[in-house]
Amino acid sequence: MKPSRDISGLIEIMAALRHPETGCPWDIKQDFSSIKPYTIEEAYEVADAIERNDPEDLCDELGDLLLQVVFHARMAEEQQLFSFEDVVEAITRKMIRRHPHVFERSEADTPDKVKAQWADIKAAEKRERALRRAARGLPETEAAGQLTGIPRALPALMEALKLQEAASRVGFDWGAAGPVLDKIEEEIAELRAEIAGGETSKAAGELGDVIFAVANLARHLKADPEDALRSTNTKFRNRFGHVEAGLAKLGKTPDEATLEEMERLWQEAKSSG
Repeated sequence: MKPSRDISGLIEIMAALRHPETGCPWDIKQDFSSIKPYTIEEAYEVADAIERNDPEDLCDELGDLLLQVVFHARMAEEQQLFSFEDVVEAITRKMIRRHPHVFERSEADTPDKVKAQWADIKAAEKRERALRRAARGLPETEAAGQLTGIPRALPALMEALKLQEAASRVGFDWGAAGPVLDKIEEEIAELRAEIAGGETSKAAGELGDVIFAVANLARHLKADPEDALRSTNTKFRNRFGHVEAGLAKLGKTPDEATLEEMERLWQEAKSSG
C-alpha cells in the first residue's frame, strides 16, 4: 500500500489496520471510548500548530485529526451503525441547510443576521432530532430549554462560554463589562471567606464561580479566554525559562535555589518584556 492524496486510500488503510486477522493488534482492540481521548488530543494539537503559526505542522496535525474521524467511522461501520460516507453526507447536508444565504435565497446579509439565522436553524434541527429520538423510543438527552444541546463533555471553559452565550440570547446577561468585574470581586470575596473558614470543598466551589465570572468578562471584552490563557502560559514558559537559565549561570537548579533568588530572576524576565 502506498501514500495517497485520495481519501479512499486513508479509509483502506484504516480498514487494513482493523482487519481482525491481519490488522494491528492495538488498533483492533480499540473502541469509541478508548479512542475518544486521542481525538480530543489531536484537536488541541491542531490548535497548537495554529498558535505557533507553523503551516507544516498544521498540515500534519490536520491529517492526524482526519485519521480520528476515519477511525471512528470504521468502528461504526463494523457495527453497521454508519459509514464514513454517511458522515460526509451528514455534514454536507448540514452545511447546505445552515447557509441558505449562500446556497438558497436568504436575507441574512450581515454577520449578525447570519449568526441569528444559524441559531434558528440549529434550534429547528434540535426539534427534529427530538422527534426522531422519540420515534425510535429513545429518551431526550436533557430537558428542553435554552441550554439544550450544549454538550457537557466540552472543555469546561468552552462550556461556560456557550452557556453564557445561550443565556445572553434571551436577555439574561450583564449589559457591560463593569458589572461583570463587580461580580468577579464579589465571587473573590466569597472565596476568601471560605478559605478563611477552612472549608476546602466549599472554597473549590467558589473558585469555580470565580472562573465562570472571569470567562464571562472575557466574553464581554470579545476576548477568547482560552487564547488569553494560552498567551499567559507561553509568557510563563518564557519567564520560567529565564529563571532556570539565570540559576544555571549560578551553578544552581530550581530545587537548590531560594524563592528570593527565583523571584529576582522572575522580575528580571518580567521587566524585559
